[in-house]
Amino acid sequence: MRVYFSIGSNLDDREFNIEDALDRIVENIGIIHKVSSFYETEPWGFTTDERFLNIAAEADTDLNPEDLMSIITKIENRMGRIRENSESYTSRIIDIDILLYSDMVISHPDLKIPHPLMQERKFVLVPMNEIAPDIVHPVFGQTISELLAVCSDTGEVKKLEHRPRIGASL
Repeated sequence: MRVYFSIGSNLDDREFNIEDALDRIVENIGIIHKVSSFYETEPWGFTTDERFLNIAAEADTDLNPEDLMSIITKIENRMGRIRENSESYTSRIIDIDILLYSDMVISHPDLKIPHPLMQERKFVLVPMNEIAPDIVHPVFGQTISELLAVCSDTGEVKKLEHRPRIGASL
């Protein structure tokens, strides 16, 4: 199945963290077909001096959505992500979100696909628009480029001149 991820980091070596996450996705989840450029972005939903690097990635997987989520959580934990018990956003070494899983709509307490806030976040939509502008959101019926055109997020999203390398951290 085709799956789209948003991957971000704002701690330590942000580029390495994202490239390491991509390598782990290849090792544990499936083939990556497309990866966006790096985008430097403002934090969303909280205040910190550490800016994020974000990307979008397209991959194929044989995993069902629940197993996929379980493996993503394990990857994040192995990379040193610390989840606090609070409901607020915090800085993180790595964040891997499932944005879309084929055209599925899933709403369980621990798994929501499509990602419920993707249409509100330029740091998600801009990288997605680079690799999949014509993909249709299965709930809203709009393409990624259409969602980006009406997104009210005013956060800065700055495209960097290079893309992540898969295999860089091996």
